[in-house]
Amino acid sequence: MVSLYIHIPFCKKKCPYCHFYVIADKECFKDELLIGLQLEWQRILPQLAGKTIDTIYFGGGTPTLFGVKRIAAVLELIQSHFRIGPEVEITIETNPEEPIDYKSLRAHGINRLSFGIQSLHENELAILGRGHSPKESLHAVHSAHSAGFDNITIDLMYDLPEQTLASWQKSLKRAAQLPITHLSLYNLTIEPHTAFERKEKALRQKMPDEESSVKMYSMAQEHLLAHGFCQYEISAFCRDNLYSRHNIGYWTGRHFFGLGPSSFSFDGERRFRNVANLLRYCKQLLAGTTPIDFAESLSPQKQKKELLALQLRLMEGADLKRFQPIEDETLKAINQLVDSGLLQVNNDQVQMTSRGILFYDTIATEII
Repeated sequence: MVSLYIHIPFCKKKCPYCHFYVIADKECFKDELLIGLQLEWQRILPQLAGKTIDTIYFGGGTPTLFGVKRIAAVLELIQSHFRIGPEVEITIETNPEEPIDYKSLRAHGINRLSFGIQSLHENELAILGRGHSPKESLHAVHSAHSAGFDNITIDLMYDLPEQTLASWQKSLKRAAQLPITHLSLYNLTIEPHTAFERKEKALRQKMPDEESSVKMYSMAQEHLLAHGFCQYEISAFCRDNLYSRHNIGYWTGRHFFGLGPSSFSFDGERRFRNVANLLRYCKQLLAGTTPIDFAESLSPQKQKKELLALQLRLMEGADLKRFQPIEDETLKAINQLVDSGLLQVNNDQVQMTSRGILFYDTIATEII
């Protein structure tokens, strides 16, 4: 089983907190990207021989700006070499303000929508530089559901400047009433080389303190569980067992191949990334050379440690029998984390405690 990630970098504007590779929404760029994706697909085909595609994910950027016809062309290209049946999870990200023909997307095979809602309050959306209103968010989700999408996920953010426990609770309440099957939580992280980094000091004065942040996370857990969601990962909740199969692949070590500028891949031995520049990406492919600008090979022990740390993001944890033989250093770290109340071990199954969920970064650092 493998997963495909396709990076569509177009955005109408770049949000001040965003650290992903995005570029202006221009038609000429879109035609170039389509050519580049077609060329890269031919390059990676030999690596996919004998494999089955489990998930396809169009991320960005705002992938729906690529247009239904181009998205369909990419899927048809994949379909020409692999069977893409209804059992393959095909996700596309979008924003609530985009005028989308949901029925057309559905007809071309997209069966999962991901809306970047982030907040359901005007002032918080303004701070985040988002281009939609709460009303547009609600309308978009209901429209997609009416058009036949029965697998819809949304993103919500907490730790925002000027956000309060009351406003967060209201966002959670409104979100839980939507016809969605999945919700991802993200706390605001001020990343390097973003507009938010340039005014970090002023922003942090308006952000919730650590105690309030913990309360926001706990509120989300309690509210979502009370409204039919199951938490299966630190930041992910789902209804009806419709978890993100694509993300589960990342957390369980499935091989994945990224197409498009800045996309990452992992083939079981190497981790590599394409150049984060559309023109260079296309130029190198047209010249018959690789668009990869970074690659690293991990030792078996390093891979094992990273995979263990990733699987511990899941509520079910990791089966230690899968990681035998385990180095003494790793066992020592696990035992220390158990003694600290961050991990628990039952019959070789190691998982986070309720306290450990709040300190995952510490757990990952100690394991790796």
